[in-house]
Amino acid sequence: MSRNEFICDCNCIHEEQVEKTLARMPDAETLDRLAAFYKMIGDSTRCKILFALLEQPMCVCDLANVLSMTKSAVSHQLSKMRGCSMITCEKRGKEVYYRLDDHHVSTIFELSLTHICHRKEEEA
Repeated sequence: MSRNEFICDCNCIHEEQVEKTLARMPDAETLDRLAAFYKMIGDSTRCKILFALLEQPMCVCDLANVLSMTKSAVSHQLSKMRGCSMITCEKRGKEVYYRLDDHHVSTIFELSLTHICHRKEEEA
């Protein structure tokens, strides 16, 4: 298929569709935050962290062990993820436990993972 097959041959505007879309469009700040959220998911290390935290909270030491990384490197990633409200933490004595911030984060991640696995099965 040529690139032109994916471009309209006319220059008409469907005003009703455009108006509906613009009425539903979130404001710029919300879209920027959404893009930042997906940017955080766009890193395979952070995806591994999200996967690890799906079932239960984990301390930095355990996450470092699961990921075969240093505690410092894991903490750096966790700090970025906290900044995007993906995860939260709680200090318990000398340990800091991380968990997903809320059910929305797990839902988004699990749906994305399901989509990828579905596509892999179709390609096989």
